Amino acid sequence: MKRIPRVGLLGRAIPVVLAVATVASCSVASDLGDAAGGGRTSASSPASGAGKAPATPGDPNPALARFYTQRPTWKSCESEDDDERSQAKAFRCANFTVPLDYSRPTGRTIDIAVTRKSAAKPGQRLGSLLINPGGPGGSGVTAAWWMSESTIGKPVQDVYDLIGFDPRGVDRSAPVKCMTDAERDAYVAEDLPEDPVRAEARAKERERAYAAECQSRSGELLPFVGTDNAARDMDVLRAALGDEKLNYIGFSYGTYLGATYAERFPTRTGRLVLDGAVDPAADNLSRAVEQQVGFDRSLRRFAEDCAGRPGCALGTDPKTAPRKAADFLDGLQQHPLAASRGGRTLTSSLGWTGVVSLLYGDKDTEWKYLRDALADAIVRGSPDALLFYADNYNGRDEQGHYDNSADAFVAIGCADGAGEAPTPAQVQAALDRLKAEAPLLSRDVTAEDLTGENCENWPFRSPAKPHAIRAQGSAPILVVGTTGDPATPYASAEKLAGQLANATLLTFEGEGHTAYGGNSPCVDGAVEGFLLRGAMPPKGKRCS
Repeated sequence: MKRIPRVGLLGRAIPVVLAVATVASCSVASDLGDAAGGGRTSASSPASGAGKAPATPGDPNPALARFYTQRPTWKSCESEDDDERSQAKAFRCANFTVPLDYSRPTGRTIDIAVTRKSAAKPGQRLGSLLINPGGPGGSGVTAAWWMSESTIGKPVQDVYDLIGFDPRGVDRSAPVKCMTDAERDAYVAEDLPEDPVRAEARAKERERAYAAECQSRSGELLPFVGTDNAARDMDVLRAALGDEKLNYIGFSYGTYLGATYAERFPTRTGRLVLDGAVDPAADNLSRAVEQQVGFDRSLRRFAEDCAGRPGCALGTDPKTAPRKAADFLDGLQQHPLAASRGGRTLTSSLGWTGVVSLLYGDKDTEWKYLRDALADAIVRGSPDALLFYADNYNGRDEQGHYDNSADAFVAIGCADGAGEAPTPAQVQAALDRLKAEAPLLSRDVTAEDLTGENCENWPFRSPAKPHAIRAQGSAPILVVGTTGDPATPYASAEKLAGQLANATLLTFEGEGHTAYGGNSPCVDGAVEGFLLRGAMPPKGKRCS
């Protein structure tokens, strides 16, 4: 029995050439103050900045008016990480208050951490541009800081205020916590027993214990951290920032958040870009299979490419190189590699995680890192590089502290609803497809592996179910899909664009997860043309 590496819908993952994720915080205040800003506040609406009437609430409930009209105090941002501290200098930070439960707006509230970099050319300002980097569980505050340097084009930053926010349950915004650092260390490194019966029993034991820990530490939050509530929070942010319409760019899971916003508030949509699209109608089983197939294909393409380069640790034969990679990673279960410091070892689970994390990236950069890391591990017996990349993916810093991204991933996913349990026939069909189309990642996978993560042990049952999103009445939406995307396969972008009532699909013919932000001048030009001028690329537009 094989524990398939958990694959998150990470969007623009923090570049691994920096350090592993570090604990950071925003210096914020929850008291209400004056709104900053001025100039036009939306790409399709008149100004409504400081000193003017607040933007129109998307929700007419009068009990929510105090949230929609709040004006927070903006202060300098703080971080314990030197790189982040430098990136954050151009930003200001604040807290926005929202109800924990929107059905009880007079009850408990929580704070949403937000960061803002003002438009460089305030006289040409089009409004705010909200950013979500993916996950679920990725910090939008941290992402906005580094995206301002590496992803979002200067023409966009000239005319938009960049807005990053941590969705509820994530990092600085009422974070869900389930495990201690020591518990997480053991959890992510554990390889399940090879015997299927023992492995299934251990997997179920882990799931029950994990759910109990989450209930113990964050039980009051768990029912309220789903994507629909995060979308409602975004509408509060939109109005409190002074925008009549929401302008937004979401990566990976962020496409689901953006589509959910458009479904709930279609008349409040401005210019929405959804890059690395998730199919909201897909059930958990189908989505997991699509991802495993996507990563299997990506690993195969990487290994074949590696075999044609000097010094490839996988040999020179492109036909056998993919299997050699999988054999090495699976073999770590019996023969883990000792790291050079810290008393840690690279297990099979951590090895697969390190490799998968680099398959998110592009062919020219992350694939080189992966070639070097495999050479270190296979040829020189040094696992340090692969362990570093696994830590980066798992949210572990150099001091052994974890962020809450993994806990938020599970909590938000279960709050969004697990859907109907698959039938035995559906499970068998999924298993057959995995064996045929993802043989590298599914060598020892059994039917039990495919039914283990359906939130059955979660402390509450969400009524939400996967469904197609049309967002009838929304403004035009730009969906971006990458043909070689392993995490959100291109077919998902096609499906989302087909579901939405008013969407256009832009295709990037390339490798890696998501497309905008330096992968293709063609993609960047099309996305920025839409954000800056509302110019939608022609139907069927393809970039390379």
